[in-house]
Amino acid sequence: MEPVTHGITLDGVARFVDLATDALSEAREEIDALNVYPVPDGDTGTNMFLTVSAARDGLREARAADPDLSLADGLAVLARSALLGARGNSGVILSQMLQAFVRHLAGVSAEDRRAEVVAAAMAAATDASYAAVGTPVEGTILTVSRAASDAALKAAREDGARGRHVFVAAAAAARAALVRTPEQLPVLAQAGVVDAGGRGLCVVLDAVETVSTGRRPPPVHATIGTRTIPVALTGGEDLSEDGPAYEVMYLLDADDDRVPDLRSALAPLGDSLVVVGGQGLWNVHVHVDDVGAAVEAGISVGRPHRIRVTHFAEQVAEARSRTSTRTGRKVVAVVAGDGLAALFESAGAVVVPGGPGRRPSTGQILEAVVSCGAAEVIVLPNDADTVRAAEIAARTAEHEHDVRVEVIPTRAQVQGLAAVAVHEPGRVFDADVREMTATARHARHGAVTVAARRAITMAGPCEPGDALGVIAGDFALVGSDLREVATGVVDRLLGGGGELVTIVSGAEGEELAADTASYVEEHHPYVDVVVHQGGQDRYPLLVSVE
Repeated sequence: MEPVTHGITLDGVARFVDLATDALSEAREEIDALNVYPVPDGDTGTNMFLTVSAARDGLREARAADPDLSLADGLAVLARSALLGARGNSGVILSQMLQAFVRHLAGVSAEDRRAEVVAAAMAAATDASYAAVGTPVEGTILTVSRAASDAALKAAREDGARGRHVFVAAAAAARAALVRTPEQLPVLAQAGVVDAGGRGLCVVLDAVETVSTGRRPPPVHATIGTRTIPVALTGGEDLSEDGPAYEVMYLLDADDDRVPDLRSALAPLGDSLVVVGGQGLWNVHVHVDDVGAAVEAGISVGRPHRIRVTHFAEQVAEARSRTSTRTGRKVVAVVAGDGLAALFESAGAVVVPGGPGRRPSTGQILEAVVSCGAAEVIVLPNDADTVRAAEIAARTAEHEHDVRVEVIPTRAQVQGLAAVAVHEPGRVFDADVREMTATARHARHGAVTVAARRAITMAGPCEPGDALGVIAGDFALVGSDLREVATGVVDRLLGGGGELVTIVSGAEGEELAADTASYVEEHHPYVDVVVHQGGQDRYPLLVSVE
């Protein structure tokens, strides 16, 4: 009999991180609202989201640079990116869990059973998180992780256990442990909430259960509550009677054998001490009153860098009293050509250059969102591969720059044109977003391009130079004549009805656009047609039907 291999691939790891990032993005505000421990600064969900998204981005960049990246190298990139991007107390702990999990995967044999591999990796993650925390406290993310990994190990020992059984058991145990956290930590019971970090871990485990089984787990049947930071605080007060006033974080280059000395030096200075990492690079997090002493402790054992200091009470007071100079509403659109840029700009949008081969980074989108000066911003990524970068930029802008941002997940330039056409700054923000979203979703979209290499597509094999028709992001037509393929795309899009056809010509597609418009007027006389010069590369024609 062939051995049962663990079947873990880099594609599978990438899907897990993608799903975890998306799930934390959706739950970020809910988790922030639960945040009362260790400090009620309302950013646990945001920090966990930013930590995992940094890991995801690092892995995606490495795979783009090296399509043949091995599982071991990919896991190493993921672990390092999580370490470098960790934010806040729960984010640092989560990064340690992620590092320990993937490092365990990197060291197992291909013949090991998947259920046992996954369960052991979860146990390693729990052990590492407890070891990283200076003074572990029950009723937190640590407790939830321990319950999940214990259940995973038990499930893995069952006859016929598979990976999905382990994930289901772990997620269920985590949800049950989360409900009990107020019984273990009085500050949670007083606020009427469950632990924020534990809730974030449940979100991640629920997402993994969904991807492994195809089913959504049942919701947590407990009042998770909402909270606000006490209004009695002033700029000079701490967030708790005896708690430290500052959060200090830094990366540290230091030999591994010096870290125990660092922990010994930092422990008497405050609380919430977490030191994670290894192989000469560490992420240090601690709450203290003496910022200088915390940094000097790092200097005594190595080289601290990327030092971040947050004064909790000042942060809260500033957020409460700040009068924003931002006004109005703006649309930020990622566009793929000069003509398209002119179209979006004429509608009042702020343009970020993009398109195949030059997709913008999260930083570029964030810069556009922040620098436009608006209090409310709607982002149109106009490309499937840019949606996640836009979402990360939006969450960062909200957290760090006091901007309200919504991303409408447009996956084609013509969807973005449809959305911006109905944009109305005079509407209530939520109503404007709903109207733009609905319009973009109802715009069926297609395109025509030319094959650059031999390949197998959804429509069959193609050779270099063949005309390819794209519908809703998938290759649907292969032919030798661009005009025939273009009219075929139009006919298919109009098969479901429509009142308006929008045609956008590429850098070398003006004649094709004119021919296609004439075809629509002749064969679909009751449909209006509009032609724009987009100037986009690679796609001589973009089409939408509304």
